[in-house]
Amino acid sequence: MSSKEKPTLGGTRIKTRKRNITIPLDPASFSDAVVQIYLDNAGDLELIARNIESSELDFSRYGDTFFEVIFIGGRTQPGTTKPDEGERHPYSIIECEPKREAILPSVIYIQKILRRRPFLIKYLENVMRRFLQSLEFFEENERKKLAIFTALAFSQKLSGLPPETVFQPLLKDNLVAKGLVLSFITDFFKEYLMDNSLDDLISILKRGRVEDNLLEFLPSAKRSAEGFAEHFTKEGLVPLVEYNAKKMFDVKLSEMKSSLTTQIAEETDIAEVIETVKHRIRDANLPDIEVVRILWDVIMDAVQWSGKNQQQNANSALRQVKTWAELLNTFCSTGKLELELIYKVQMQCYEDAKLMKLFPEIVRSLYDQDVLAEDTILYWFRKGTNPKGRQSFVKALEPFVNWLEEAEEEEE
Repeated sequence: MSSKEKPTLGGTRIKTRKRNITIPLDPASFSDAVVQIYLDNAGDLELIARNIESSELDFSRYGDTFFEVIFIGGRTQPGTTKPDEGERHPYSIIECEPKREAILPSVIYIQKILRRRPFLIKYLENVMRRFLQSLEFFEENERKKLAIFTALAFSQKLSGLPPETVFQPLLKDNLVAKGLVLSFITDFFKEYLMDNSLDDLISILKRGRVEDNLLEFLPSAKRSAEGFAEHFTKEGLVPLVEYNAKKMFDVKLSEMKSSLTTQIAEETDIAEVIETVKHRIRDANLPDIEVVRILWDVIMDAVQWSGKNQQQNANSALRQVKTWAELLNTFCSTGKLELELIYKVQMQCYEDAKLMKLFPEIVRSLYDQDVLAEDTILYWFRKGTNPKGRQSFVKALEPFVNWLEEAEEEEE
């Protein structure tokens, strides 16, 4: 063992860390001070903003309290919407008229405050989230004021306010069940669309992650496409009804396409695939034309386009047509639907370079498999209205059409 003496700390002064002195929270005094500014300036928001700006109030500690004073005239009991003891003022958002001209000045006032103190946005979010989750504790006209304020906040692009702050808290089951959310969101939509387009509204809904499930705002008893259409048509929001109908239609088409893609990839028995399509048509009330378009898409999407030359790709496509001809034939049940299928083939061949020269071969194959009737092909050849690549396709199909016409003359 070493005989050296161990070092000591003798003569060294050890510095001790001072404890942080915690100043107790005093939201009551802060609230009273802000309320007094409102009272001293008789609710003049321009003067109030100036006084707020020049004050030495600690907004970083009492941001929630500050917005409580703006919304309801004073502070609330912790975690609630109930008024707490202390001074109050009569110039709050809840106390004004449920009209945009009465509420807009408060939105502009908050915007001014946030521009100078952007850190306050998180406190505005906190208070709005709490109030929206507690709609049942507000009176009907108070809920309308909150809806108008929210719409104007987005319309005025209130600094940094994220849409999910508004929409996600609304989806509480108890609020939806009581119809409070539907009432709130209706007032919100009507107010917002006074200054903005439907596209602007959809953009906000997307950022709020609710554009795909607007029906969730309706109580379960009314939660259907028909219930949505009935309510918002009555409220004069027909463009929103049309948007939602198209959105739901697109979702149903997408679901059908996904299901068929899986079945065709797995080479499911064709009779089972046909039953799947029939079930989807009944369940979603899908138009026949859209069904024909989807069928062609999923059949062609399943083709293995890995051939080293044009002929190999052609063989793959024609083999797929032959395999699923019965499926196409089942749903191309009229001349109009057959014509729609030709237009679909025309568009795909026009847009996809590797299919450009396959048009006449595909049409011939569909004819051979009894999917397309001779009359339909001749009608497209003579009177087809889709101009995309038509001149080239007509020329390419001409030999086959001549053959059809010659065969028709021989039969006569």
